[in-house]
Amino acid sequence: MLRLKYLFVRFFRKLLQLFSQYDPAIKVFVSRARLLHNLKEYRKAYPSLSFAPVLKSNAYGHGLVEVAQILDNQGTLFFVLDSLYEAKLLRQNGVRTPIQIIGFVAPKNIAAVRLKGIAFTIVGLEQLRELTSLLSREIDIHIKIDTGMHRQGITIDQIDEVIHIVKNNPHLNLVGICSHFADADGESLEFTHSQIEVWREVVALFKKEFHELPYIHIAATAGADLDGGSIGTIARLGLGLYGINPSPRTTLNLLPALRTESVVASLRTIQKGESVGYNATYTAERETMIATIPAGYFEGVDRRLSNRGVMKIGNALCPIVGRVSMNITSIDVTHVSRVGYGDRVIVISDDARDQNSIQGIASLAHTIPWETLVHIPQHLRRVIE
Repeated sequence: MLRLKYLFVRFFRKLLQLFSQYDPAIKVFVSRARLLHNLKEYRKAYPSLSFAPVLKSNAYGHGLVEVAQILDNQGTLFFVLDSLYEAKLLRQNGVRTPIQIIGFVAPKNIAAVRLKGIAFTIVGLEQLRELTSLLSREIDIHIKIDTGMHRQGITIDQIDEVIHIVKNNPHLNLVGICSHFADADGESLEFTHSQIEVWREVVALFKKEFHELPYIHIAATAGADLDGGSIGTIARLGLGLYGINPSPRTTLNLLPALRTESVVASLRTIQKGESVGYNATYTAERETMIATIPAGYFEGVDRRLSNRGVMKIGNALCPIVGRVSMNITSIDVTHVSRVGYGDRVIVISDDARDQNSIQGIASLAHTIPWETLVHIPQHLRRVIE
């Protein structure tokens, strides 16, 4: 039945595409080869670990369904998602890989869902208590443990009650325990090592009570080098999958898997002393040629790049001038030898060395690559290369 539903949805979407062909002014290009390359790099670097790709938050801006379909036959144990909505979306699009929903799901929704191959994460004792009163069928669960981050998870003093509940409810099938490092990408590992000490004790306790526990995981991308299989069986591969290494301790040959492109929508020459954009925050110091790009902060161009970011035309980096608007950004193209209406503009580069790469943008905007990526809107067309 689910297969027939998937085929119908796919046919309907293809039909819609036939009647709505257009070439959008901004596109997101995602490299299949680079995603697979990055996954291979981590598998090669850490052969004792299995990797669970993290596809939450629209696959870090790369496109949830698109990335899941690329990885669906790559031998990963499960995909890590944040919500039931994301899980439903993948199943509706024919993705068969098992899923761990790592975010909070209301117990009434867990009890009602009938999707196959879904494991839910218990992030608090209250959630578990409510869930036990609602279940009428078996579900797979991971128990999240608070090892020191103090954001969510079962606290150490609650573990005995959790074990009692799980062992005495036939509908609860414990398939894994997990936690999360708070500072694995930091310069000092002191806090991380304190978490590892707590984690080792927790793992030993759960292994004693549950002899079959296939999934034990605390490390994300930045913590994979701390693990090596000694503190877990799996690492959750997030940012590294997409070609950015958050760990200051390791060097892998990672390739950014995403770039965004737009076009030159108009050109104009302004004179010395004239300004550009809202609030006149940029004033030309010479005769200047300005190109208008139909992409602004709604399209993922961080407003903090106003008067400091760049875009790329050919091999030329072109400074953003004036405020980034909601749907428009202006750039200085005076130094570009040949530029015209309709020319390609690289808004986000997939060359990590460029100032308008994800890393470069995050640095200029005083933020982190994760935020820059997930702010690329879901509605923009993803093109798989």
